[in-house]
Order: sequence, then structure tokens, then C-alpha cells
Amino acid sequence: MSGTRILVTGGAGYIGSHTVRLLREQGYDVWIYDNLSVGHAEAVAGRQLIIGDLADRTTLHAAFEQQQFAAVVHFAGVASVGESMREPLIYYRQNVANTLALLEVMARHQVRKLVVSSSCTIYGIPTETPILETSVPNPVSPYGRSKLIIEWMLEDCAAAWGLGFVALRYFNAAGAQRDGTLGEDHTPESHLIPLALQVAAGQRPHLDLFGTDYPTPDGSCIRDYVHVEDLARAHLAALEHIQPGEKLFCNLATGRGWSVKEVVRLCEQVTGLGIRTIQQPRRPGDPPHLVAAVNTARTVLGWEPRYVDLREIIETAWNWHRTHPRGYSHS
Repeated sequence: MSGTRILVTGGAGYIGSHTVRLLREQGYDVWIYDNLSVGHAEAVAGRQLIIGDLADRTTLHAAFEQQQFAAVVHFAGVASVGESMREPLIYYRQNVANTLALLEVMARHQVRKLVVSSSCTIYGIPTETPILETSVPNPVSPYGRSKLIIEWMLEDCAAAWGLGFVALRYFNAAGAQRDGTLGEDHTPESHLIPLALQVAAGQRPHLDLFGTDYPTPDGSCIRDYVHVEDLARAHLAALEHIQPGEKLFCNLATGRGWSVKEVVRLCEQVTGLGIRTIQQPRRPGDPPHLVAAVNTARTVLGWEPRYVDLREIIETAWNWHRTHPRGYSHS
């Protein structure tokens, strides 16, 4: 696959930038399409970066016309359960409508290989643990519904014009590049580990704990955290696996759950600093327990998470936050 030209939408974002780096290291000719609303040009060194929005079909079509992409890895979109409950139409426009635009351009240019970011939120409140890819989807947030609609669109395109796709259902992405050169920089930040580390670093006064009365051992939500480098490796494996007309759905996780309170304690241990917390009511759309089985990724893609110890994941994130206290542009 060395030299194969691919397009990565949202490639300047958190998971996208890690994946872009790995793909380039593996010899792919990677082009990035990103509007930089949440991504950072610095994260991809500004190389082969097309600044554009997926809603701009003219710019998108021109990119496909000029570069003759063989495949697409699709990260672009918005990803906050809480925001989606308040602003659902943003999620249907940015996730569903923009993916529709991408698929239309891919069909026009006969590009039939796609790796797409899906989400564990499609499962909603699970009826079985660990969650299997065959578990019945029942999303409880507009964000989760937008991701499920995208999966339906992909299946219809596979049947209609031979699209081959892998839909990667992430659980909670976390961590940073081990060497500290890439990390997580969102504005505003909504993920638990960077929020906790920002409190430890004195950048925030406290951490809000949303819901302490869930039916879990300590009353806080339980999540399955997967390292961002492991996610990048899964995208590489998916890209090398997929063929036109084939479809595959894969959970990406470690199979081990950690409660919010456990995560906070580990962040305190890693940093050696206290993290002040304030209890808040539950957030709408937050399931109490999300832990995955990853049998499909193992058996079909040959993928295994290398980071299985949450402490190690947090250590890579803390290394990034200590060396980039104000993110990419202002460190």
C-alpha cells in the first residue's frame, strides 16, 4: 500500500492527527481535508492540508478531481453527547448531512473504500455487558443517532454502488503520543481525563462529576478507555483490510471499564496533585455502563490494544499536558 493516495477528513483533529502520522510512517500519500474548526494545522505540520468544509461540495469535488484518491478515512464531525442534547440539529447537519456530501462525491469519483469513525453511543443503554457488535443499537442522544444514521447510509451505499467500508465504533479515546508531540486539545474541552489533568495543573478550579447515583459500585459512570495510538493502528488495519463491496463493524476498546471516580484517583496518583471535584446532576444521554467486547477487531483486523493499563494511558496524556499547557498554538 506504500504510496497509495488517501484522503483523511478531519485529519487535523485529535484521533485524525495520530492516524495521519501513522499512515505517513507506513508510506501512504496522505491528504487532509479539514475546516480547522476543532483541528490544528500544527498537528499535521500543515502538510498536504486542504482547508475546507464537507458541506462545500465544490472544494471537495476539486480535491477528488485533482488528487485521484484511492480511499477515504472519515473523522470529520462533531462529538459531544451533552451538546447534541442541547443542539441536535448541529449534529444532524455536521455528521449526517456532511457525510452525505462526502458519499455523493465518492460515488461520483468511484472511490469505493471508506473507513469511518462511528461510536459506542449507537448502543445507548446496553442490555448486555460486554457490548458486542451484534448488540441491538438503541442510541439515547442525537450524537448517537447521527452515528447510527451514518452506518445505515453506508450499508445502503454498499448495496447500491459497491462501497466497501469499515465502521469503527470507538469507546472512550484517551491519551497522547508517547513522545509528547501529539495530544488532545479541544476548545471547549469535554473529555474526562484532560479535564481532570487541567484541574491538577491549576488550569481549572474543579472538576464536575455528572451523576453519582448510577447503579454502579461507586455511583459514577463506567467507561472503557482506549488509547489514541491504538485507535490509529485500528484505522491502518481497517484501511488495509477493506475491499469494495465489503462491510465490517468493529468495536474499539480494551474490554475493561473504569468509573469516573477511579479515573480521577488515577489522575491524582499520576500527577501527584489533588483534583477538587464537585458533584453535579446526571447529564441527559449518559448511559451508566459502557464496556466492549473487541472480538471482531481481533479476529478480522488482527488488532489488539497495546495500552491496557489506564495508568499508562493517563501518563501519556499528562506528559502532553505538562509540555503543552496551553495546547498547540500557545505552548
